[in-house]
Amino acid sequence: MNATKVVSDSATITWRNVMNVRRNPDWLLGATAFPIMFVLLFAYVFGDAIGGPGGGGAEYREFLIAGIFAQTVAFNSSYTVIGFANDLQKGIIDRFRSLPMSRLAVLVGRTTADQVLSIVVLVVMTVCGLLIGWRIRGSVLDAVLGYLMILLFAFAMSWIGAYIGLVARSVEVANSAGLIWMFPLTFISSAFVPQESLPGVLGSIADWNPFTAAVNATRDLFGNSSPAGWPEPSGWPAENAALYAILSCIAIVAIFAPLATARYRRVAT
Repeated sequence: MNATKVVSDSATITWRNVMNVRRNPDWLLGATAFPIMFVLLFAYVFGDAIGGPGGGGAEYREFLIAGIFAQTVAFNSSYTVIGFANDLQKGIIDRFRSLPMSRLAVLVGRTTADQVLSIVVLVVMTVCGLLIGWRIRGSVLDAVLGYLMILLFAFAMSWIGAYIGLVARSVEVANSAGLIWMFPLTFISSAFVPQESLPGVLGSIADWNPFTAAVNATRDLFGNSSPAGWPEPSGWPAENAALYAILSCIAIVAIFAPLATARYRRVAT
């Protein structure tokens, strides 16, 4: 099957999945309400306690937003998990199998649709950030690159979600499996606190966590520095955050795209 057919079929599946979000606005509400709640909690409830002297207020809010952006798109991969599990349970995957279409299109269409959802959510979160005092201190080009970094990370996370969704045996299992691995990924990182403050093994995990790299790279591109008095991240991953984040995203896609494709072929036969 030629590439043109794959692109055409993928576009059709993408449109189908985007329309599903439109028909189920509670998905979009859930995708935006959760991160907004995190912004308000960490900025106004936990900010001073986490940051200590100088760690709260506007400085901490600017530090926080890049982490919230990355956390938001990472958690959005749970919709990929649930979407695939739901399609499997309802037999929609079997219907796709009966059509003269590329099997790869089902996977690409789902992950692309989730990118559309991530873009919409990032717009909402940007407005929320601006309202609480966050500002982009870098150039327009740097800001664009910062958003592209987040979307690249979102794309990588969606392939992990695709694989989990195809492995999950039911929507109920998918609901748990799609979220449980997100919490250590997002909290053992530099999203909410400086990674240098994490003790021992946790600090080492945070240093090499791809999530940390994506957050640090985005934060650097936005020109958002750490609050005064906070330790600056050190080590190769921190000093080469953008490169490490890009390499990590490529590695994740290279691993999970074939795994998801192989799993899809197995469940669709």
